[in-house]
Amino acid sequence: MSNFASLADRYAQIKAEADAWAKKLEELKTEIKELGVEEIVGDHFTVTVGLSERSTLDQKKVKEILTPAQIAACNSVALITTIRVKASTKIAA
Repeated sequence: MSNFASLADRYAQIKAEADAWAKKLEELKTEIKELGVEEIVGDHFTVTVGLSERSTLDQKKVKEILTPAQIAACNSVALITTIRVKASTKIAA
């Protein structure tokens, strides 16, 4: 197996594990939120729950008010690197 193949396989395996742990973490977060308490004291850690407000810009409304030129003047471009994983169709020998 080439180093590239090994790297791809290791990445996919670890990503699958990380995704599974992320799902478990989200389930725990939901359970904690549903308790409705601000603090949970464990044997080794304390978890606190905070509530805050966030303001977001409604892009649909902005597009109704501003001209395309004004919107373009406010836009910024960022370079994003994306890594995707898909199962190989090769059959192992």
